[in-house]
Amino acid sequence: MLSVYYHASNTLFMNLKHSTLTFGTALLLPLAASAACDTDYAWIDKSCNHVSDIWNTGKQDLYIPLWTHHLRFAYDQDKIDSFREFTWGLGYGRSRYNAAGNWEGIYLMAFSDSHSNVQPMLGYGHQWMMGPTSGLHAGIGYTAFLTSRADIYKNFPIPGILPIASVNYRQYSLNTSYVPGGRGNGNILFFWSRLGF
Repeated sequence: MLSVYYHASNTLFMNLKHSTLTFGTALLLPLAASAACDTDYAWIDKSCNHVSDIWNTGKQDLYIPLWTHHLRFAYDQDKIDSFREFTWGLGYGRSRYNAAGNWEGIYLMAFSDSHSNVQPMLGYGHQWMMGPTSGLHAGIGYTAFLTSRADIYKNFPIPGILPIASVNYRQYSLNTSYVPGGRGNGNILFFWSRLGF
């Protein structure tokens, strides 16, 4: 058991150095979000102001990655056995319910991918909510993000957009996202929790 922990810790340390660019960019998010948004492009200014507003007016969130489930129809059993599906990691974000009652947030989290490599993720999420936010409610929406993976372009940052859904009780949230794919790739359900405070 100790050797497994040592191997996981060593793998985490080795892969953190490859993710420095993405992490470094993500750590600049608070500075960028609070900076004045003034470019020659109205849509960039609008997006910048929106992110800045979420950062400044939103509440804090703790993200806890939970599980990566590879849909069994898309993989051979040998491949499934080689994957790590328990997704340890941690994240931080800020979010709010907007004037329409929908949830929107920005976040940074890092977690172990299916090959025990660190995968950082910096993104924006939006969910249309159903039910009173003071009690049990559910949401469906999307997340747009920047991530990096050791097995895709050697950790070069890549953008993405995925559907997300959640079940929420007050400030507690259980979320999932679906990663589409084909035979032997994608077809993944990723689960994480979010705690607002």
